[in-house]
Amino acid sequence: MLDLLITNATLPDGRKRMSVAVQDGRIAEVTEGLQAAAHETVDAGGLLLSPPFVDAHFHMDSTLSYGQPRVNESGTLLEGIALWGELKPQLRHDAIVERALRYCDWAVARGLLAIRSHVDTSHPSLLPVQALLDVKKRVAPYLDLQLVAFPQDGVLRAPGGLENLQRALDLGVDVVGGIPHFERTYALGTDSVKLLCELAASQGKRVDMHCDESDDPHSRHVETLAYETQRLGLQGRVTGSHLTSMHSMDNYYVSKLIALMAEADLGVVANPLINITLQGRHDTYPKRRGMTRVPELMAAGLTVAFGHDCVLDPWYSGGSADMLEAAHMGLHVGQMTSQAAMHQCFDAVTTHPARLLGLEGYGLATGSHADFVLLHARDPVEAIRLRATRLAVYRRGKKVASSPAPVAALALPGRPDSADFLAR
Repeated sequence: MLDLLITNATLPDGRKRMSVAVQDGRIAEVTEGLQAAAHETVDAGGLLLSPPFVDAHFHMDSTLSYGQPRVNESGTLLEGIALWGELKPQLRHDAIVERALRYCDWAVARGLLAIRSHVDTSHPSLLPVQALLDVKKRVAPYLDLQLVAFPQDGVLRAPGGLENLQRALDLGVDVVGGIPHFERTYALGTDSVKLLCELAASQGKRVDMHCDESDDPHSRHVETLAYETQRLGLQGRVTGSHLTSMHSMDNYYVSKLIALMAEADLGVVANPLINITLQGRHDTYPKRRGMTRVPELMAAGLTVAFGHDCVLDPWYSGGSADMLEAAHMGLHVGQMTSQAAMHQCFDAVTTHPARLLGLEGYGLATGSHADFVLLHARDPVEAIRLRATRLAVYRRGKKVASSPAPVAALALPGRPDSADFLAR
């Protein structure tokens, strides 16, 4: 007797009429048309069953703090950093925990069951670190929270930056972070990349570095990150996040750079909602979009994910923990409108970030964790287009969230001219 049987599901790879059998929190079988006794049987009705969404880049210590102590009037990255600096002395452990737990509830309701969150290590109190380690324990039954030690004020620029980061790792933070473009000089930024990659290598940690979040085409720390990754044998364990300066670099240099990144098996996270919002603020017209070169990086074989980055915080006044919103924006900013490219955008919020986080047991395969989302869409493209309702969210075979189907007519297969009305 199975615990759960999902029947008549469409999978992201296009297979239809598929059944997913669940036993003891794991997927026991994935096959077409399985008939078996189960304590619970769910007919998916031909709708899309997906592995859960994964956010490869977020800031949970600052989430839902919008307007504290004031609003970012310029909308710039630097004013956001300054605002966060003003807010830090006012932070309280219980307030960070409360905001983070509320966000995690939003996330699970939207089928987002794994998040990599950067946590600020700049202040010697390590208050945000302590709070998010508390949150990580509390949400473990229903969400995988991976923490990155992030020296927001610069690991070399801020007094005690390296010591604070090391203390965060000692407390149990998972990943080494950095922000080389925010160090006082380019040379110090390069030094910080080398130092932090060596630290990660010595402790067996992954690396996820804010890198070149700038409109400056001469901000090229990702080149150093790729070099240090190769030098230290960290291939497949290092991620460069943002990389927005690549949007402004000349094509000749980028042709060299992408090849170096591919040799290092460097992971990449673009944050479409935030990149399109923060970058180009000093431009008149034409205005740069800012998001890194996602299609070109994917074509070179790199693993590229989309992150949400911020929700209602000093940097961003929107957001709702919906990774399909990030995929939708990434599709538009990257002009990824072919069928293959739109499927890649769906991968960028599911399988690709799962690979960057090193998640074990992820996916719709025999032996994987029984974590999946039933979406009110018939394929990944339709899911992105509609930001599809999450009809049911499962964690280890147990339903943890559900939503009623919207009053809507999905586009009929083979009928691109069919009516499509979505009532929210």
